[in-house]
Amino acid sequence: MIKPRQQTPDLTVNLVNGTEWTLSKQQPENFTLVIVYRGLHCPVCKKYLETLQPKLSEFKDLGVNVVAVSSDTKATAEQTYKEWDIDDVPLGYEFSIEEAREWGLFISKGIKDEPDTFIEPGLFVIKPNQELYCASLQTMPFARPELDDIIKAIKFVLDKDYPARGEA
Repeated sequence: MIKPRQQTPDLTVNLVNGTEWTLSKQQPENFTLVIVYRGLHCPVCKKYLETLQPKLSEFKDLGVNVVAVSSDTKATAEQTYKEWDIDDVPLGYEFSIEEAREWGLFISKGIKDEPDTFIEPGLFVIKPNQELYCASLQTMPFARPELDDIIKAIKFVLDKDYPARGEA
């Protein structure tokens, strides 16, 4: 488990726009926000990422780079991008189960129409030096932090120079 104030593993994923995204190459003013979603099969993820779409400019104004990643294949991620209203969300794919475990994420075995194995949701706020500021990990699609709450929290953190907590 990665604790706040510790270095995160590096993360490199391909994006559906044909580029490669690497955490260590990000140069945000304040933070990088990595949102891990379950995949195309998840209607809760669809709603969550579609809620993210209109908030991207708010995150950018706060100096926050955003990326959403899953273990979906390239073809499935491209289908997600086409079917969901997420035109501006940087969407990464093939985040491996092994890498997800390094990040402390939960893994599920598929039921019904789900993939054989996939990553459960997570949200990571990471400082420019790749130090974890905070994280939210879920064991199922429900109970994710509201994005408006994340925006309010980042504003507070920046205004008050509030330190990362949970490091002990």
